[in-house]
Amino acid sequence: MATSLLLLLDDITSALDDVALMTKVAAQKTAGVIGDDLALNAKQVTGIPSDRELPVVFRVACGSLLNKAILVPTALCLSWLLPEAITPLLVIGGAFLCFEGAEKVLHKITTKTTSHHGSTQKQNTEKDQASTPDETSRIRGAIRTDFILSAEIIVITLGVIASEPLSTKAGVLVAISVLMTVGVYGLVAAIVKLDDFGVLLNRQSYSVSRAIGHTIIRITPWIMRFLAIAGTVAMFLVGGGIVLHNIPPIHHAVTHWIHQMTPKASTILMTLANGLCGIITGLIILAVVTGARVVKRT
Repeated sequence: MATSLLLLLDDITSALDDVALMTKVAAQKTAGVIGDDLALNAKQVTGIPSDRELPVVFRVACGSLLNKAILVPTALCLSWLLPEAITPLLVIGGAFLCFEGAEKVLHKITTKTTSHHGSTQKQNTEKDQASTPDETSRIRGAIRTDFILSAEIIVITLGVIASEPLSTKAGVLVAISVLMTVGVYGLVAAIVKLDDFGVLLNRQSYSVSRAIGHTIIRITPWIMRFLAIAGTVAMFLVGGGIVLHNIPPIHHAVTHWIHQMTPKASTILMTLANGLCGIITGLIILAVVTGARVVKRT
């Protein structure tokens, strides 16, 4: 009886170790989506009253957990009934990441171009202020966006654990869902309240506290910009890596060329190759989508 109990505990420990290891790998693979998720959700609560920021973040986090509660069983059923569909879905998810990155870069470029026209910018600003969504609309929009990003996280994770037993798959998917939700929305909550913390320090009587508070207030906008840029770059790297690694002929050719040319810098060059593949993939899809939109309007 004691021996059976020890064997059972050993099996449970081994299974938990496998889940922890695969969760770590999956977290690395989904870095691009996480960076984008963090930047998008931090942006969603910008501009709302300070006392409503945390409640909004909490409601979006609850919606994110509900999204993953729907997606995880769906993904497990897919891996059981139609496992050959995982790789195509993985490539589609990676390509979509590349497309989102390219679309963001294009939007940034076009926004900078239009910002040079003062009157047009003023009209657009007034129009944006007149059509600012209320809190409920913001939350619904954030949850819809989270559903897409959560689906990408689940599909990428499923690709990492495709050869694992069903119990390990379930454990990793649940673990990555909870960890990503808590991590992302915990950081979002900290970021949106960072400027309030800076204001609080700035009101203190101590000069050191005021200096720290002033510094926090000044760097908070830069943190938001960094998150947006880092998220976009990671989308190209992760999405391009997914596409490149799941097209065997191109992947083998690139890997062979890199190892022949500069084996010592293979890791750096492979990262650059992933990014280049992500940019090319994103631009191709963006061109197709833009062309389809133009045709649809005419």
